[in-house]
Amino acid sequence: MSEFPATAARIAVSAALAEDASGQDITTLWSVPEDLAAVAEIRTRQNGIAAGLPVVAEVFTQIDPEIEVEATVCDGARLVEGDVLVRLSGPARSLITGERTTLNFLQRMCGIATLTDHYVQAVAGTRARVLDTRKTAPGLRALDKYAVTVGGGRNHRLDLAAMVLLKENHIAAAGGVTAAIETVRLAMTRTRQAVEIDVEVQSVAEAAQALEAGARWIMLDNMPVADIEQVVRNRDEHPEASGILLEASGTVRLDNVRAIAETGVDLISVGALTHSAPALDLTMLLTTDPVPCRR
Repeated sequence: MSEFPATAARIAVSAALAEDASGQDITTLWSVPEDLAAVAEIRTRQNGIAAGLPVVAEVFTQIDPEIEVEATVCDGARLVEGDVLVRLSGPARSLITGERTTLNFLQRMCGIATLTDHYVQAVAGTRARVLDTRKTAPGLRALDKYAVTVGGGRNHRLDLAAMVLLKENHIAAAGGVTAAIETVRLAMTRTRQAVEIDVEVQSVAEAAQALEAGARWIMLDNMPVADIEQVVRNRDEHPEASGILLEASGTVRLDNVRAIAETGVDLISVGALTHSAPALDLTMLLTTDPVPCRR
């Protein structure tokens, strides 16, 4: 998701505008004269990372193509309180009607990128790379995951069809770590599909089983740092150590992510990037008195 997901944005914006009944904005229709034009700016009230600027143009394209949108920064820019992200001009009614939908998307995406940047900076200098998860807002996954990449993170699987991720319930149902891996490999052979297999384990013993079964991607779920360090040592002693990825996951926070990274794991998946990122505080205000529209 390193490129802005334009199609997903178009669908999400359409749904958001329908949800907001943007065509029946009675407050604006009844209080703002139809023939007024105005200029507006979107500013940040906090430091952070810009993400999702193209969604602003998508919102106003769908509301009113007469609105002119000028992004003053690019996705990935570091913002300082007071910075202007976007300037807009056109019919005042359309600007006001699109304000909340625009900010809802932009605040969320900037917030995700900003939190991701905090995690990336926290593990800087280690081999660990920060991943997102599928803990995204329904209907907004592509936008959420794009915002993660803007913040310097990487994407885990996009959906259930992208790869195999054997989690605790799969393993329990299959009869154990080894049985689950073997069953999946048989299915891959039968269906002639070749995809990555990520195996979630809960202990050093289960990690050893995964290594013995030839797993090449192992997720260490909710394991103490000392246990993660032991699994890393076991991996490093494996004959094919260079081809085995270790991923830490579960209860990862900014106050412990550095310690996890220093164990030597390759990846750290963080659900909080998309399920708990605080929205960046943005505002959109008219910057000039409205004037009669030129027709």
